[in-house]
Amino acid sequence: MKIILTQEVPGLGTPGDIVEVKDGYGRNYLLPQGFAIAHSKGAEKQVATIKRARDAREIRDLDHAKEIKAQLEGLSVKLGARAGDGGRLFGSVTAGEVVVAVKAAGGPSLDRRRVELPSVIKSLGAYNVQVKLHPEVVAKFSVNVVPAAK
Repeated sequence: MKIILTQEVPGLGTPGDIVEVKDGYGRNYLLPQGFAIAHSKGAEKQVATIKRARDAREIRDLDHAKEIKAQLEGLSVKLGARAGDGGRLFGSVTAGEVVVAVKAAGGPSLDRRRVELPSVIKSLGAYNVQVKLHPEVVAKFSVNVVPAAK
């Protein structure tokens, strides 16, 4: 099944890409979730305009992504989480919580879907986090998970 992506889908493509997927994946997941539209001649014209707009944005965004990378790598991010006596968390740290902690530390606002956690964070300590800002720019910074004030 040929579809046109309207949003970024990890491992599949970016908005405006025409991709071939299994019928069930396209029909049951991508189309109902609004991640894609069915391929047609009229939709191909829309793809051309989406790609032109994306290309114009990417040239401008590359420099901006490098600026944000420099900001992130200079930050000291502390994230308060509820923890037990042994340093084990009640629950786990999510990408959304990391985004809030970065903003609280004076950093830029990020999209939680671009934050890549090293693994499930379930204990106190320092963790290296990656943010994919641009296809060519990946920012890496450390998040220190500390016990929350009671």
